[in-house]
Amino acid sequence: MHAYRGQRNYGCRIHDQYRFMGMRVIVLENQLVRISILPDKGTEIMEYLYKPLDLDFMWLTDQGVQNRAGDLPASADSRFSFIDDYSGCWQEIFPNGGTPSHYMGAGYGQHGEVSHMKWDYEIVEDSEQSVAVRFTVKTRLMPFRLTKTVSLRSHAAELTIHEEATNLSPVALRYMWGQHLALGKPFLEEGCRIELPDGLRVIADPLDAQDGQRCRVARGAEYAWPQAAGPDGDAVDLSVLPPAGTPSEIVYVTGFQENGWYRVTNDRLGAGIQVDWDAKEMPYLWFWQEFGDTKRYPWYGRHYNIGLEPFSSYPTHGLEQAVRNGSAGQIAGGETRTFTLSTTLFTLHR
Repeated sequence: MHAYRGQRNYGCRIHDQYRFMGMRVIVLENQLVRISILPDKGTEIMEYLYKPLDLDFMWLTDQGVQNRAGDLPASADSRFSFIDDYSGCWQEIFPNGGTPSHYMGAGYGQHGEVSHMKWDYEIVEDSEQSVAVRFTVKTRLMPFRLTKTVSLRSHAAELTIHEEATNLSPVALRYMWGQHLALGKPFLEEGCRIELPDGLRVIADPLDAQDGQRCRVARGAEYAWPQAAGPDGDAVDLSVLPPAGTPSEIVYVTGFQENGWYRVTNDRLGAGIQVDWDAKEMPYLWFWQEFGDTKRYPWYGRHYNIGLEPFSSYPTHGLEQAVRNGSAGQIAGGETRTFTLSTTLFTLHR
């Protein structure tokens, strides 16, 4: 609570006394964008609004953002602890990614711990020219501290995130770390274009083809982005989003140099988003595709969205599998790892 902090209605500003569904909301805004963050729900970024077009780039599921505090879980199965309350938007994932897993005697639910936890926050910069908020959390199952500083500058549609993961024990630990960033309507639609650097590979992991699910890309192979092969050998261009009803799945893109980036553009709206990140720490990009083909839980054919998610590791089958395939991050006792990411909203010149 900062009852006597100075207030502004111009330039960069921070609002930290709002609540949404009973949860604290930290709002950062300037002349171009408004970003709303939920420290009571894992620092979930629930809004990334481009003001000139009144266009929010964060995808919302049909149930939207909910506050489940005090409710009984809908299921005792840890696979659903994340999915039951999933609102779309943008979550921090650490130290387990994807499905439940076990590591060093601890059991992890879907997408680990921090996306469910309450984080502390501190306003570290508050001026007309720039604002910044530092969020902090300590994990329960492994001895980690995660800090995340989110900043915004005047007249810029760019959000910058700087993070630190510290091992608070003397024991070397493995982890999965990622940004679960999902795009959907009103921004995303058929025909949107995805641009990536040259020379990347696409991994279609066979573990992801289970339970009779239809696949857009033939599994168990690697391809050169953006071209892949379908199960029948037909060509698949992953850089252009297909019609609704196309099979839903996930693939992994890798081969980034030190600086990873991608750009998603909607030519009809004349708008897009670019994401730049430290690919040394997160060398994989999870490309989750849900085009309305999943007719069962949890989507029931209702959604058209993608996730383009920088990650330290793959696949979506948890930390145990990432340790097995050698992609899990590693951090020595007392060591701190850092990560930086920025997102920029843009319009096309017409």
